[in-house]
This record gives sequence, structure tokens and C-alpha cells, in this order.
Amino acid sequence: MLLVLLVIAVLAAVIVGIALVVHTSRRRTPIPDPDDPREILRRRYAAGEIDEDEYLRRMSGLSQDW
Repeated sequence: MLLVLLVIAVLAAVIVGIALVVHTSRRRTPIPDPDDPREILRRRYAAGEIDEDEYLRRMSGLSQDW
């Protein structure tokens, strides 16, 4: 009986461990590419180098398919 409980406890621990690994791997956000034009615009807007209108205009231009 004790052996059965031990096996169940080990299986439960493995399942919880797998669930935690899956959960944490899904929460990771990708690191933005510093050379991506959108990221450059975000940084410039955050630094106050461009205003909101300029930011939105340029982002809109980047979103269009040429």
C-alpha cells in the first residue's frame, strides 16, 4: 500500500513539473530585434525624439505592403 502511494506521489510530482515547464515556456516574450524598424521607432518615441503623430505616421508606413 505504501509503495502505491509513493508511485502516485512521484507521478503527481512529474505531472506538476511538466505543467510548470509548459506554463513558464509559454510566458516568455521574445526579445525584440534591435535593428527592427518598428523597435527603433518604439525606442525613439519612448526617448521623446519623435512625437506621437510622427510615431503613428511612420508605423503606419511600415505596416503597408509595398
